[in-house]
Amino acid sequence: MKTVQDEIIGLLPDQEQYVVGFADMGHLIEDQYPFRYAVVIGAKLNDQIIDAIEKAPTIEYYDLYVQTNRRLNELVVEIANFLKTKDIGSQPIFATVEDSELDDDYRDHLRYMFSHKMAATRAGIGWIGKTDLLVSRRFGPRLRLATVLTDYEFEKLGTPITKSNCGKCAICVDCCPAQAATGMLWNTTIDRDEFFNAVKCREMCRERAAHHIHKEISLCGVCIAVCPKGKARR
Repeated sequence: MKTVQDEIIGLLPDQEQYVVGFADMGHLIEDQYPFRYAVVIGAKLNDQIIDAIEKAPTIEYYDLYVQTNRRLNELVVEIANFLKTKDIGSQPIFATVEDSELDDDYRDHLRYMFSHKMAATRAGIGWIGKTDLLVSRRFGPRLRLATVLTDYEFEKLGTPITKSNCGKCAICVDCCPAQAATGMLWNTTIDRDEFFNAVKCREMCRERAAHHIHKEISLCGVCIAVCPKGKARR
C-alpha cells in the first residue's frame, strides 16, 4: 500500500529532473506558520543554458528561470490539493515572491519569512554554499526550489545537513561579479551576513540584468555556472 509520501513523489512529472525531500522544521517556523513539516521540491536547471552564462545572465537563463518557477508553483499547488483530499492541512510556498508581496523590512535586509534553502538543508537535500546558494547533493546549485508546509508527519524524514561541504573550494567566491562572499564556510550557527553580502549581490544582479537582458530582476547565474558540484553531477 502506498504511503502519503509515496503518492507525493508520484506527482513529480519526471523524477530524473526533480529532487524531493521531507523535513521536520522543529520550532524554526512556528512564529510564522502553523505547520512543522515541509515537502521541498527542487527542479533541475538546464545544463546547456547554465553553461552559457559567463559574466552576466542571458535571456535564455531568464526564460528558464521564469518557466521553472512556474512549473514548481503549479506542482506545489498540486501537492497541497492532494493533501487536502486526505484532510491534511498544508500551505504551498512558491518558488519566488512577487515584488508586491515584499515589505520594507525585506528590502532593507533581503530576508523573507520563509527560506526554501533552510527547508532543503533540513530535508537533507544539500547545504548552503559560499555565495548563499543551496548546493544539492544531486544537482549542485543547478536547481530552483519550492515548498509545501504541512502538519502531517511523514513516514521518513530527511537527516538535516548542518554544515557546508564546500571545503577549500572558492571558485564561486572568486568569480562573483559583486564580490559578495567572504569565503567563510556556512553552518547553522552563523548568520548569512557573516559569509555573504546579499545587498551587494542584489545590486549587481539588477545592474547586470538591466544592462544585458533589459529586465528589472535580480538575476545573475555566474556562481551557479561555475560551481564544480553542479558540473560533476551531469
